[in-house]
Amino acid sequence: MYPDVRMFPMPPVTQALLLINVAAYFLSDLTGPWLVTLFALWPVGAGFLPWQIATYAFLHGSFDHLLFNMLGLWMFGSELEQLWGPRRFIQFFGASVLAAALAQLAVTAYTGSVYPTIGASGGLFGLLLAFGMIFPRRTILLFFVIPVPARILVILYGAFELFQGVYGTSAGVAHFAHLGGMLGGYLTMQYWRGKPPFGRR
Repeated sequence: MYPDVRMFPMPPVTQALLLINVAAYFLSDLTGPWLVTLFALWPVGAGFLPWQIATYAFLHGSFDHLLFNMLGLWMFGSELEQLWGPRRFIQFFGASVLAAALAQLAVTAYTGSVYPTIGASGGLFGLLLAFGMIFPRRTILLFFVIPVPARILVILYGAFELFQGVYGTSAGVAHFAHLGGMLGGYLTMQYWRGKPPFGRR
């Protein structure tokens, strides 16, 4: 039995983000390394350009990387955009992407890394955190088989990313960018709600 596509709506900003990411992935295959050179997030002093704090989120290094990020964008982004509306959704996603970029720039400056960062994962982790805050008891299938409440999944992912970032057990993954995306999403939620560290709104 096939699902009714009306049960899986894709609102306009989520749809646009997905299409841009897919187009950028195939364009990078056709054009070679210049897209990464110009639009990936390079460390300061190693090729950094101001627009890269946004454009890096539209590039992906492999089809698996693209697939899982777009799946998460569809799963969490669609419902959040329907709840917030397009304008607030793009503000939230942008804040998460920006916070992830700033966190990664800080980490690369500290470690002396000269390698670029790409991917929408920072924005996706912000969406995951927001989903867990708004729908804490909603069940999500971890690895598509293990039912986990959304708030527990957020805690698990946050703890995993912190552990991996500190101990560096998985090379080539920007764990602190993921955490930065979650932090940016959390601060945005707190700002909208008028809660600490912000005043009442």
